[in-house]
Amino acid sequence: MQYGDFIGEVQQRAQLDSREAALSISRATLTTLSERVDPGQAENLGAQLPDELARFLEEVDDAERFDHGEFVDRVAEREEIGGGDEADAAFHARVVVDLLDEAVTGDALEDVRTQLPTDEGYGDLFEVAESDSSPA
Repeated sequence: MQYGDFIGEVQQRAQLDSREAALSISRATLTTLSERVDPGQAENLGAQLPDELARFLEEVDDAERFDHGEFVDRVAEREEIGGGDEADAAFHARVVVDLLDEAVTGDALEDVRTQLPTDEGYGDLFEVAESDSSPA
């Protein structure tokens, strides 16, 4: 998926006013994700994304352990589009992860997912992608 297509889809799905806002929530989500998972795994995911997005996954050298609440807090702090609302940040992160699910091939996103604890709320991050792939 090309950079412009990715950002355009984020903008549309998150119902944002501008591409700049879409880039902001993409950057916030990808940077925070890179802080939580193994750097090699983040780089593998980034290798399938346009360079303009991949760089947000390659800035961190060590993974940290923090729960989903802290993940959302970090995304909210990094977003440059509002008042740091946690509900909006959680939704924005889900939109970006859902699009990642479509943009990458193989098990790249699943490999990232397996590094996140199942009992700390991280399942919410993959909620949209799961509902899309569930049989009707």
